[in-house]
Amino acid sequence: MSEPYPERPIPEREDKRSFLQKLAEFIHPGLDSTEELIAALADAEDNNVIGAESRVMLEGVIRMADMTAGDVMVAATRMDLVNIDSTPDDLLQVVIDTAHSRFPVFDGERDNIIGILMAKDLLKLQRAPQFSVRALLRPAVFVPESKKLNDLLRDFRGNRNHLAIVIDEFGRVAGLITIEDVLEQIVGEIEDEFDIEEDEGDIFGLADRTYRVSGDTPIERVEDAFGVKITGQDEELDFDTIGGLIAHEMGHVPRRGEHHLLAGLHFVVLHTKGGAVKWFKVSPQVP
Repeated sequence: MSEPYPERPIPEREDKRSFLQKLAEFIHPGLDSTEELIAALADAEDNNVIGAESRVMLEGVIRMADMTAGDVMVAATRMDLVNIDSTPDDLLQVVIDTAHSRFPVFDGERDNIIGILMAKDLLKLQRAPQFSVRALLRPAVFVPESKKLNDLLRDFRGNRNHLAIVIDEFGRVAGLITIEDVLEQIVGEIEDEFDIEEDEGDIFGLADRTYRVSGDTPIERVEDAFGVKITGQDEELDFDTIGGLIAHEMGHVPRRGEHHLLAGLHFVVLHTKGGAVKWFKVSPQVP
């Protein structure tokens, strides 16, 4: 005798159900909820529930919840600061050399940050020299190293402020952080003023007689431009670009602000992207 109400086959939903369950566990965290949710995102990608880019961004959002300003800040030793006593010409030179749009300003000691100078505000000094630099300063925002990135992003958006000075537990300047630094934890490197088209060139002369050199510049071109001999020091190495060679010599992916001496040239890392150096600032080594 057959069943009056035979069971219908239930569609297979194990993967999605597992993902939603772990999402709920993340909202009400258990001991391993974060890692379990990240693993669930990988499973969801494998099963074509979400795309690869979506998984990366969602994972970035999840991991960012456990990160602080101290984790991603630019360290104080690598900050580009300007002195309140600098002349307008000196300030303009700093803008040209660094290509930043905002600068912390100090008075006396570097730890004494008194405000933020916008590069665009320097135009006012050109038009009206009677203006003082101090009058152009915007208030500086200070945050502790322990500030959570998700809270900091909320503050950045709410206050329309894109830069904060990070303070350590002793009240000293530990570094700075921008809204770009926070967003890059979610979406990866953001194109900025350093990301120009390759056909615009790979070595640029700067006003202070230093040079901006692309990490993708062929080693031979660097040799020709600076009149040095780089190849031949280790014939077995197979590096075509100056960025690849310097990363090999340093033993790690160079970070912004790091220095390296090579063949009598002083290289400073200006910008990195995708695990490689995008731009160096290069000058002859001081004897």
